Amino acid sequence: MKKQLLFILAISLAILAIIHTYRGNQPLVPDHSRDEISHLTEDSVLIPETRLEYGIAADSFRMVEGRILRNQNLSHILSAHNISNQKIHQIANSPRELFDARRIRAGNTYKMYFSNDSSNIPHYFVYKPDPVRYVKIKLHDTLLIEQGAREVSRMLKSSSGQINSSLWNAIAGSKASPVLAIELSEIYAWNVDFFGLQKGDQFKVYYYENYIDSIPVGIDKIEAAYFNHRGREFYAIPFEQDSVLSFFDQDGNSLRRAFLKAPLRYSRISSGFSHSRMHPIHRVRRPHHGVDYAAPAGTPVYAIGDGRVTQANYSGGAGNMVRIRHNSVYTTGYMHLRNFAPGIRPNVWVNQGDLIGYVGSTGTSTGPHLDFRVWRNGQPVDPLRIESPPVEPVSEVNLESFGRERQKWIEKLERLNIIQQ
Repeated sequence: MKKQLLFILAISLAILAIIHTYRGNQPLVPDHSRDEISHLTEDSVLIPETRLEYGIAADSFRMVEGRILRNQNLSHILSAHNISNQKIHQIANSPRELFDARRIRAGNTYKMYFSNDSSNIPHYFVYKPDPVRYVKIKLHDTLLIEQGAREVSRMLKSSSGQINSSLWNAIAGSKASPVLAIELSEIYAWNVDFFGLQKGDQFKVYYYENYIDSIPVGIDKIEAAYFNHRGREFYAIPFEQDSVLSFFDQDGNSLRRAFLKAPLRYSRISSGFSHSRMHPIHRVRRPHHGVDYAAPAGTPVYAIGDGRVTQANYSGGAGNMVRIRHNSVYTTGYMHLRNFAPGIRPNVWVNQGDLIGYVGSTGTSTGPHLDFRVWRNGQPVDPLRIESPPVEPVSEVNLESFGRERQKWIEKLERLNIIQQ
């Protein structure tokens, strides 16, 4: 009996040893999980992610980037990269709505894609008229032209600052895009004299900036803003009324006015309104019933308000002149223009902000500038002292919803600290 028990015990220990050995050789995860892990590992190693540019597998090509030079055309660029005259002719004669080869501009960029071997065959030409849009031309084999746009993302950002010299410098000092200065001047054109900013004026602004591949490519739009100009506070609260999104102040009045503050952007006043000024050419004292804005020749000039053109011709010492009658009270004049904008002629209606001409030095003039004049009831008045009435304010039925928007944005703007420079 004792021998039998010892035999059974020995057999049991042997079986346990075999089971333990078998289990010790098994994986810590079930078989199907192991297969899945192995499968994922193989995929990640054997199939690398393809890097696409403009729908092109960029890693498969050798690339050359360039910038279009002055007086350089498409033929110069393509022939330098061994594109045949026949292919260039095909591209030049493609439908203009698809690609107009005559409209490529100096300063814009392009990219060429070549086969990544000794043959060095050109496969694609990509022209970028701006950071977002592009035209892709397939050069190898059959010609194919496609238009496209890169994916753009938006980010809400903020900026603030205090004016020491100019709005442009203050915004650049806050590490924001200087283009933001132009956007702000558009919103506050009827309220803030950007030619007369004072040291100590302040601004705060929330805005959206566009990005492509994490690179900023421009301001999208301003969401809300605050400006303290000469001790007066101006809020810009966005609100949609009658299906139109506009900016209103804290009292619900539109920031839009009957007239723009100035007919051109970012120049300087070289001579003000005066009843007795020494004429720079005739050297006699005479009235100067306008404001001279010194600006480079070719600077765009805009109508400061809606109205009808009553004059657009050469007018002696005033040179090329545009005169606009805005209503029964006000008329404005724009003198010494280099030339007129297309379509500007007598009896044409223009809207506020429409391009009417370009700064020049025609007539009696010592250099490029705009002589801007305003008449009220036929009498000359100082353009810098005009008070323009606001347009339609927030309607009574919308005051409650406007109040909520106003509170939200004022609270956000008040939390922004002014960046001191």
